[in-house]
Amino acid sequence: MPALLREHAEQQFAEELAELVKTDKRQRPPNWKLSPWAVATYLLGGKLENGFTVSPKYIGSRRVIEIAIATLATDRALLLLGVPGTAKTWVSEHLAAAISGDSTLLIQGTAGTAEESIRYGWNYALLLAEGPSERAITPSPVMTAMRMGKLARVEELTRIPADVQDTLITILSEKTLPIPELDSEVQAVKGFNVIATANNRDKGVNELSSALRRRFNTVVLPLPATLDEEVDIVRRRVESLGRALELPAEPPALEEIRRIVTIFRELRGGVTGDGKTKLKPPSGTLSTAEAISVVNSGLALAAHFGDGKMRAHDMAAGLVGAVIKDPVQDRIVWQEYLETVAKERKDWKDLYRACKDLNE
Repeated sequence: MPALLREHAEQQFAEELAELVKTDKRQRPPNWKLSPWAVATYLLGGKLENGFTVSPKYIGSRRVIEIAIATLATDRALLLLGVPGTAKTWVSEHLAAAISGDSTLLIQGTAGTAEESIRYGWNYALLLAEGPSERAITPSPVMTAMRMGKLARVEELTRIPADVQDTLITILSEKTLPIPELDSEVQAVKGFNVIATANNRDKGVNELSSALRRRFNTVVLPLPATLDEEVDIVRRRVESLGRALELPAEPPALEEIRRIVTIFRELRGGVTGDGKTKLKPPSGTLSTAEAISVVNSGLALAAHFGDGKMRAHDMAAGLVGAVIKDPVQDRIVWQEYLETVAKERKDWKDLYRACKDLNE
């Protein structure tokens, strides 16, 4: 079997999930693979009674994760809200993997997502041959989750047109999915719930109706609180992705990751780390996910066009691409940062020169 580019969470962390199942003696909600405590341990990491170490999938507030898990143990759906790059999709996938053992019941929200993606569609060959029948129905991920008592995931809920979003209202409030063509319905089995994600920085999104918003418990995932926390997140994800992509490069030096994360945090916050210099923020969000992308891009350059060790000139292109989203406004912001901040830091001379060379 060919190696997969990206395994689902339940495949990648199958050993950890199996160990948690073996050692988890706490009460589990109906149809849950693990107890709420074990789900939290899976996401946040920890050492089990048998000495097995579970790696952390989310680095941040424990309480945020506990609230999200507790919500899913009730009949309320969960909405993970935050700026891009705060690990909403990552948390959603791992919650589904730990609770249902299946993170694949997914609807990717876009402007073109149709009602059939949430409710059900039809096999038109069978529909023409037999007319409306149970066999002719093509179930959506939500319908499948309802029948099996699993979690369904809806990514980028606010990207979906408002009239299609509201298809969820009956499902979430009545726990049924009407099939008027057959004069029947699908009733949700215990264990069914919905995890939706939405980001609050997108332009031109479709706001949730108050009726739909009331049916979700909203949990806001914050940006990493400290520089060290964000550096740790980037390091872990880069190491994981580097193994998956089989990049023939040395793991990036922690100091290089720290420089990238420092730039992102300072531009994002509009002030240098020491609080002495105010900065103009760029138009983009400069999320943790983008920092991970910059490091991976630098690693690929170092691996295939260098000596395998990531240096300043390998990072520069990714940094410029991440910061300059608006070619006029953001270019000015970046030039000012280079001249007033990067140039003045003695150990950043190589990075300053590499970025200046790209702009010339």
